[in-house]
Amino acid sequence: MPRVSDIPSRLCLGPGPSPVPPRVLAALAHPTVGHLDPAFLALMDEIRDGLRRVFATTNPMTLAMSGTGSAGMETVIVNLVEPGDRVLVGVNGVFGGRLAEVARRAGAAVTTVDAPWGRALDRDQLADAIARHAPHVVAVVHAETSTGVGNPVDGLAELIHAHDGLFILDCVTSLAGMAVEIDAWGVDAAYSGTQKCLSCPPGLSPVTLSPRAVARLDRRRLKVPSWYLDLTLLRSYWGQERAYHHTAPINMLYALHEALAIVLEEGLAARFARHRAAHERLAAAVADLGLPFVSQDGHRLPMLNAIAAPAGADEAALRRRLLDEHGIEIGGGLGDFKGKAWRIGLMGHGATSAAVDAVTGALRVLLC
Repeated sequence: MPRVSDIPSRLCLGPGPSPVPPRVLAALAHPTVGHLDPAFLALMDEIRDGLRRVFATTNPMTLAMSGTGSAGMETVIVNLVEPGDRVLVGVNGVFGGRLAEVARRAGAAVTTVDAPWGRALDRDQLADAIARHAPHVVAVVHAETSTGVGNPVDGLAELIHAHDGLFILDCVTSLAGMAVEIDAWGVDAAYSGTQKCLSCPPGLSPVTLSPRAVARLDRRRLKVPSWYLDLTLLRSYWGQERAYHHTAPINMLYALHEALAIVLEEGLAARFARHRAAHERLAAAVADLGLPFVSQDGHRLPMLNAIAAPAGADEAALRRRLLDEHGIEIGGGLGDFKGKAWRIGLMGHGATSAAVDAVTGALRVLLC
């Protein structure tokens, strides 16, 4: 059998996972204790507080789900959507489409507002669809990882709440890399993943629900269809009752605690500025290489840069050479961008000028 020690070190500059700081790796290696150990329960409280600060919310229902960002997506849908509910989803990439599919599997009547790949959702189209359908739930991907596009958020909650709807926001790629203002934006439920701008290994999904969302959860006609993701049960473990639900991933929660500490020590404003500066440095370098962005100007994400692959080249072969010869991973395109685009992630610990210079310098060697 191959050993873990045989796996080479890589500079992970794809769509995730991002580079993990040594402090977080050290936290992972700390001795495991029981999931009901008083010291660990105190750590859970600190994690909840840190997540509230990063989400910019006071929501009591804020926790880390055991599972990746997709588990967070399923959590908010299966807890807040019942069969027959009207759900409106903005779709301009893979993850908007995945939200719509998860809602359909929950029995919702799903309507989508679509935009071409590489373009942001049109706020006027969203507003019109909300007015026409009066949805129980509206779900939007804040930062669409498949296209490098940021979608509009401001003002949507007011339109949604006018029809007594709930506003769900996918923050998997945006959290801790750009402004996420859950309370100020009126978001009712949001989820993220640890492996993006939090620079923690994949395996946990931060989730937060507003009091309005919790009230909807408490009024459900039917039990939540997923036992594992049932927040009516999990809140008793993360809350003061400490009721056993499942064995929490102890060491992953150690890692998240340390990752949140790093984020908050840096400060959110400074962290956002660092991501923006890394993006601008990359944009200048890829322009020199003749590689335009495929994402809409004015809506480009700082942490996920979608650029056109060289015309006529075998982009997959070039990415493999980048990995094999330079030890750098970047992502290929998905969906409409498959074979046509590269996705360069500058997330968390990887949003540095050194990382930008490493990847662009290696690309220059391969392309010139």
